[in-house]
Amino acid sequence: MAEAAAPAQRTGAWDGRAGTCDGGGPGDGRTVGVEEEFLLAEAGGRLAPRAGEVLAAAAAGPRLPPGVRLQRELPACQVEAATGVCTGMSELADHLRAARRALAAAARRSGLLLLSTGTPPGPVSGLRLTSGERYQRTAEIYAGAVRDYVSCGCHVHIGVPDRETAVAVVNHLRPWLPTLLALSANSPFHQGRDTGYDSWRAVLKSRFPVSGTPPYCASAAEYDAALDRLVDCGVLADRRQTFWLVRPSERFPTVELRVADAVPGTEDAVLQAALSRALVRTALTAVRQGHEARPVDDRVAAAALWSAARYGVPGTAVHPVEQRRMPATERVRELFALVAPALEQAGDLAPARAALARLLRAGTGAQRQRAAAAHDPVSCPVPGSASAGPP
Repeated sequence: MAEAAAPAQRTGAWDGRAGTCDGGGPGDGRTVGVEEEFLLAEAGGRLAPRAGEVLAAAAAGPRLPPGVRLQRELPACQVEAATGVCTGMSELADHLRAARRALAAAARRSGLLLLSTGTPPGPVSGLRLTSGERYQRTAEIYAGAVRDYVSCGCHVHIGVPDRETAVAVVNHLRPWLPTLLALSANSPFHQGRDTGYDSWRAVLKSRFPVSGTPPYCASAAEYDAALDRLVDCGVLADRRQTFWLVRPSERFPTVELRVADAVPGTEDAVLQAALSRALVRTALTAVRQGHEARPVDDRVAAAALWSAARYGVPGTAVHPVEQRRMPATERVRELFALVAPALEQAGDLAPARAALARLLRAGTGAQRQRAAAAHDPVSCPVPGSASAGPP
């Protein structure tokens, strides 16, 4: 793997060739794609079930980069932006910015805000669901669990060679899910009140079966058999519907990390993607060298996720492997030290270090929402949507 050009590394920003993995193939952890979910709301924060209208307006706007898609989600007040398959973080940032601009401008033309937050800051009632056979099947299975459920995530796909490798990589990622959650935490409010949690989205997701940290599986056959049993038991509509926070994709040759809240800005999303890609590439190296994933007790894994959701980066973390409490910032440092070689190989080290330093200095999304909420009850609009400033 050739490193990115030195000038791009010195900038400390996601620009130029920074973050471009040269050489290799699409299954070696080089390719990356991101899906970001957003909410549509009126100026006062009330959710607006007008996804179809906003998506139609966005489709009539400027052309998006190749591969970028804007689409519906289960709640009619939610839209999703999916990037194309990228090999560099600067390319990924361009895709994310273009999608955000398109959705924000379309929302503005409809007099709406586009919100980037893990949970809506205001009250939720009378939630309208998107029509469609799969969405209706979901509503039938989970009944009241989805009638007031709305949350937004930032999902990262990383290319891997095959499904067997994907399952092995997932095993290696299990201890790091709480740290990725803490860094992305951006959902402190629910029904207009401060929950005391940095990621209430993580709490809401736990109401569904097959959620949280996935179990350790020794092979793809074991993983697939477990999925088939869960579908047969009636707790999943199909194999694509697992709520685990990391999983082998059922549609693409990727590992999909679904742990992160929707984050405030593009730079936050790119940081999450860079760390995720570096984790996967580190895991791929371990798998190739025959190293087994470190064992994680399922109960301690759940405790670590809860602690990350409750306290975020400013508070206490639970080390899933060593089964002890520690400062969350120390766990962040351990993560960065682990993935630094993979970041450097990809040309991401300097930009990622700078982005992480800015996040720790400015605060996570949850910290920023709380700071802004004192004077603005809707404190998470994407720039360019109604009354949110220029695009």
